[in-house]
Amino acid sequence: MFVLCNQNKELVSYRAINRPDITDTEMETVMDTIVDSLFCFFVTLGAVPIIRCSRGTAAEMVAVKLDKKLRENLRDARNSLFTGDTLGAGQFSFQRPLLVLVDRNIDLATPLHHTWTYQALVHDVLDFHLNRVNLEESSGVENSPAGARPKRKNKKSYDLTPVDKFWQKHKGSPFPEVAESVQQELESYRTQEDEVKRLKSIMGLEGEDEGAISMLSDNTAKLTSAVSSLPELLEKKRLIDLHTNVATAVLEHIKARKLDVYFEYEEKIMSKTTLDKSLLDIISDPDAGTPEDKMRLFLIYYISTQQAPSEADLEQYKKALTDAGCNLNPLQYIKQWKAFTKMASAPASYGSTTTKPMGLLSRVMNTGSQFVMEGVKNLVLKQQNLPVTRILDNLMEMKSNPETDDYRYFDPKMLRGNDSSVPRNKNPFQEAIVFVVGGGNYIEYQNLVDYIKGKQGKHILYGCSELFNATQFIKQLSQLGQK
Repeated sequence: MFVLCNQNKELVSYRAINRPDITDTEMETVMDTIVDSLFCFFVTLGAVPIIRCSRGTAAEMVAVKLDKKLRENLRDARNSLFTGDTLGAGQFSFQRPLLVLVDRNIDLATPLHHTWTYQALVHDVLDFHLNRVNLEESSGVENSPAGARPKRKNKKSYDLTPVDKFWQKHKGSPFPEVAESVQQELESYRTQEDEVKRLKSIMGLEGEDEGAISMLSDNTAKLTSAVSSLPELLEKKRLIDLHTNVATAVLEHIKARKLDVYFEYEEKIMSKTTLDKSLLDIISDPDAGTPEDKMRLFLIYYISTQQAPSEADLEQYKKALTDAGCNLNPLQYIKQWKAFTKMASAPASYGSTTTKPMGLLSRVMNTGSQFVMEGVKNLVLKQQNLPVTRILDNLMEMKSNPETDDYRYFDPKMLRGNDSSVPRNKNPFQEAIVFVVGGGNYIEYQNLVDYIKGKQGKHILYGCSELFNATQFIKQLSQLGQK
């Protein structure tokens, strides 16, 4: 994954690109900023991509400008940044990569979606930026002359890095699996720790007792091995403590806001499955989530539904949302967006998906567990392709599909500068970069990771103009709704 690290993050935000009052000059500046960053990315990669993009979107503007910039650089052979040496050193040395430029507006539901995988949950509910999560840990209650009061909250930071084996293994796992894995790691650590303590105790035996001496010689090798593994054991303890704290913080949000209920209900909405509960009931339930959670749920419903609710129904929903304390500005923008986009007639299809309860929870809920998961649904995900993944699959495998058949094709190495048709004898691509103009999220990233697992020998990079969670995205929608 890569994100454009622009000094002025607001310059390339979804809001900046979709402002109704944006001037042509301002839009050119935004597009040039994105194009310059992508150009530098491909120079670093040492590869000239084949570019595909949807028509009539900001992604198309980026594609046209990037094609021109790459073409101009390649034309000057002596000063080209894409020399033979650079290309040979690139990751994509055998076949040129595919660059799929996607506009955020093709799918506004996914960035608002409540998620169920570890990394996406951490990003959604905690303060997580540049692989560092910041937690506020309360240290109980202190007594004072004025009576008991909460102690000051301690701020702690944890780095979730590629060297963290637990994070690398479980960041894409459903949360109940993560809770169980932390518990298993803790039990494994305790077993190893007890063994070291037992051996230390034996080595501390006094006197010339023959049995003790015999036991000492038998256990010397074991203790030597245990001592040599101490650094590894200490690192294991550090990671267990880290993920216990992070997962506990996530679990508190899940239980307090009923995020499992939201996730399951939104999955049903997005996959057009029969709903077992009224949307109005969830919005009106004072114990079900924050006002923002309720607004996210309703926006997903409004975006995903083929038939927009009648004015009478919409007023009823708006009243319930207002009573729940929701800011209606995001809905105002989504109404305008749906009216002026092709999505109004063809909403993004999210494929069929099911979430099913499994027996995993009973194992997590043993008496010694760090995580009291009672009342939290144990939902296990079934793989489904989100719109971005589905578009990539069509273009990477050269499939004919109405969704992507009219995507433009650019080859900066071809002499013709105008929009060329897709070559008929084109083979499927082995490497691809998906770049979302207008912002990306960990839900799409994880969906692509899961997709590529089943594709032997293929590689994908996911990039975006900014990486936001639902709170940050809905804030931008709110600002757009005020216009």
